[in-house]
Formats: sequence, structure tokens, C-alpha cells
Amino acid sequence: MQDLFKLISVGFALLIPLANPITSMTMLLTLGAGLTKQERAKQVRQATIYVFCIMCVTYFAGHAIMSLFGISVPGLGIAGGLIVGYIGFTMLFPTSTSHEVVKDMPEVSLKANDKRMVPNIAFVPLAMPGTAGPGTIAMIISGSASLHSPGGTEYALWLLYVAPVVLFLIVSGIFWACLNFADKLLKLLGDGGLEALARIMGLLLVCMGVQFVINAVTTLVKGFGGP
Repeated sequence: MQDLFKLISVGFALLIPLANPITSMTMLLTLGAGLTKQERAKQVRQATIYVFCIMCVTYFAGHAIMSLFGISVPGLGIAGGLIVGYIGFTMLFPTSTSHEVVKDMPEVSLKANDKRMVPNIAFVPLAMPGTAGPGTIAMIISGSASLHSPGGTEYALWLLYVAPVVLFLIVSGIFWACLNFADKLLKLLGDGGLEALARIMGLLLVCMGVQFVINAVTTLVKGFGGP
């Protein structure tokens, strides 16, 4: 049990800064401003399930899937960086038709007749790349590869299967809690504060996207100029 706790603690310390559920919480407040409480709760549940499934699939089969399709970690980083940067731009320079139109519509109309107008943000961008983004995926894949490599770990085999699942459940639970506290943050900030926070987070996301691309390109350059 001590080894189990150690693995979970180390994984949590490495994973939570990359997952950063606060980013997804801000996305929910801005991109999902026109959702009803019922629809928001539904999408939060869906996003939580997506985050857990993405992490599990990434750990147990991520390397094999990427190898099957010929996708490298730098390629994943560049693609994820472009997606993060695009989402950041939409938050930094919002359009008048993004969520205000949905917000101004009657709640009954949203539920009954205009479900097509309700944005589905559970998978993109809340789950991916909001929390289970390229940095999170790359870290999980590299960690899985090192742990399962011959002589790569001194832990029992069952720990390598149980500890990650428990860790992903904990991270998913924190993700769910943060998104469910989003309403309280909205009341605290108000519309003006929310708009300011959205612009700040948008700028940070653009910077994160650019940094993902820079890191991926740097890795490629080092690979081409190897020993």
C-alpha cells in the first residue's frame, strides 16, 4: 500500500499542473454561458467521463495507437498547440454570435425547439485540450513507456495497472468539482469580471499553444541533430 500511495502521489504532482482544471472551468463559464443549468450539468458529467477515458486509453494504449497511425509526440504537441491557440483566440477576441445569441434565447426554446443552437463543449474544449491536453497526454505516454519498459520499474506489476486508474479517478473528481463550482465563481466575479478573466485566460491559452509548438519543434530539431 505504501508503494501504491507513492505512485499515486508522484503521478498527481506531475499530472495536476498539466491538467489544470481551472482552465476548463474558465472555458465552461465563457463558452458555455448560454447553457441551462440542466444542460451544463449534463455536459460537465460527460466531460468528466471523457477526461477519465482519455487518460486511461492514453496510458494503456496511447503509445500503440500513435505508432499505428504514425503520430509522434512532437506531432501531437504541434496539433494540440494549434488547437489550444485557436481556442485562446476565440476567448481573447469573442464574437457577438458565440454565446450571447444562445444566452438571450428563452430557456424553454432551448430545451424544446432549438437544441441545435446549444453548443456541445463537453469533449472539445473542456475535456480535450482543456484538461486532457497534449501536455497531459505526452506525460502519460512517456510515463507509461518508462514504467513498462524492461527494468524500468521496481514496482509490482499490479501496481502499474491499479495506481494509474486510481490517479485518473482522483484527477477526474477534481475536474468535476471545479466545473461544478464554476457557478459560484461566476457569481463572485460578475459579468465584467468574467469577461476580464476570459480575456486573460485566452491570452494564456494562446501562449500555451505557442509554447506547445515550440517544445515540439525543439524536440524535432534535437532528434534530427542527434548523436
